[in-house]
Amino acid sequence: MPTYDQGSDWARNRWAGTLQGPDLRATQGIGYPAGVGAGGTVTQATNKSTGVTLNASTGLITMNGAALASDTVVSFTLTSDRIAATDMVLIQHDSVATVGAYAFSAQPAAGSALVNVANRTTGSLSEAIVLRFMVLKGSNS
Repeated sequence: MPTYDQGSDWARNRWAGTLQGPDLRATQGIGYPAGVGAGGTVTQATNKSTGVTLNASTGLITMNGAALASDTVVSFTLTSDRIAATDMVLIQHDSVATVGAYAFSAQPAAGSALVNVANRTTGSLSEAIVLRFMVLKGSNS
């Protein structure tokens, strides 16, 4: 893991706010700090295509336990004031449900993301999947 001299131009500019970027010191991770503020949780009502709202940059979505047929994709909208059209929204399986049975993706838009969940098995599954998401800020310029 590289280390950075606190006296270097890179470090001085980073701390002075003139150089933007993540803190890459070995003692720090990249992402949102632990504690209150950045994250949240939400539970999907009704069925797997019901939209959810969570104004957070990271968090957990507990999906409805309705059946999802084999080889089927269901989509729902995650509404969040933290999502811009240029961002990336990462989705992963956090808990509950059959590991490896699903594929996940997200397509961001201004104020929301379309979350796609695919049942990759040969049978119908009725599981309340818990998804973890994180918004990565992006730019086109």
